[in-house]
Amino acid sequence: MKVVIRMTSSSDIYAQLKRRIRERGLLERQPAYYSTKILATAAMLVTSWLFLLVAHSSEQVLLQLCAIVYLAFVTTQLALLGHDSGHRQVFQAPWKNTILGLITGNLLTGISCAYWINKHNQHHNNPNHLDLDPDLDIPILAFSEADLPRKGNLIQVFIIKYQAYFFFPMLTLTFLDLQCQGICYLLQKRPKNSVLELILLGIHFIAYCFTLVTFFGAWKAAVFILVHQALTGLYMGSIFAPNHKGMPVYDESSRREFFYRQVLTSRNVKSHPLTDFWYGGLNYQIEHHLFPGMPRNNLSAARHIVMAFCQEQRIPYTEVGFIQSYKEILQHLHQVSTPLRKRKSGAPANEAAPPVGLL
Repeated sequence: MKVVIRMTSSSDIYAQLKRRIRERGLLERQPAYYSTKILATAAMLVTSWLFLLVAHSSEQVLLQLCAIVYLAFVTTQLALLGHDSGHRQVFQAPWKNTILGLITGNLLTGISCAYWINKHNQHHNNPNHLDLDPDLDIPILAFSEADLPRKGNLIQVFIIKYQAYFFFPMLTLTFLDLQCQGICYLLQKRPKNSVLELILLGIHFIAYCFTLVTFFGAWKAAVFILVHQALTGLYMGSIFAPNHKGMPVYDESSRREFFYRQVLTSRNVKSHPLTDFWYGGLNYQIEHHLFPGMPRNNLSAARHIVMAFCQEQRIPYTEVGFIQSYKEILQHLHQVSTPLRKRKSGAPANEAAPPVGLL
């Protein structure tokens, strides 16, 4: 995907927009909102485990599966709250956000707080950068034809050929990958509080496995763990994917000033109270990338300001419905892998990948 746009004084443009956002008070903390949100999420967590207990007592498999589905939903809602704490959206004091992140991340979902913050900050600094955005560093996916030569393994090539078909099944691994990568990060990089984080992760996994085995027995617990991991991964991945996948990518040779980089690489999903709740505010991806510290409940108001500002500046602002967002992702993935399928069929394929979309 190629986007060519005449860019002038990006920092001045961003300063103008930020001034309008500040004048509306949209960057101020929202203690009442987040107090309610934390209590509501905690209540959902308690009810999810009570639901599991009831399901265990009934011995009805369908009811037990429903309980696991609900637990996957609650787990993702906890992770979204951890995401907000990682951006320091919740509390003014950094240490309070850190504590919330350790609780919602390490203790309750098994995702390292330090790993997530490090990875996510890299993404925010370099969204859709082929070499610097860790969210594009997926060995079995290619998001640009310029990325195809890097995928030399036979298994990689096969999957990428049909990546549009494999995409949603692969999302089921999102949660497991975040957990495993977090543990590796703590053991290898030894960030601050790594010992505490490892202890909290240990408590989480021991309590999680012990509870399910106690309720359902070893074999059924193993099945439920797989189902829970897969459904949580699918939910998380389906929230993350529309944000940038299928949008322009760039590399070091491309122009990449902050304001344009954040807007042109991001995609919003049209707002609705249910959509806002389901996506945890990440459907306002453009506003979130421009103002990552903005409290979740202010993103909707910011959207109107940012959209109008982009229209004034004649800058593309991408917002689509949630079905259309996934359609665009799959179309993009299918288009990127076209040269590999042509090569298989004997049709001529481009020897050199086309230039990355310029920002």
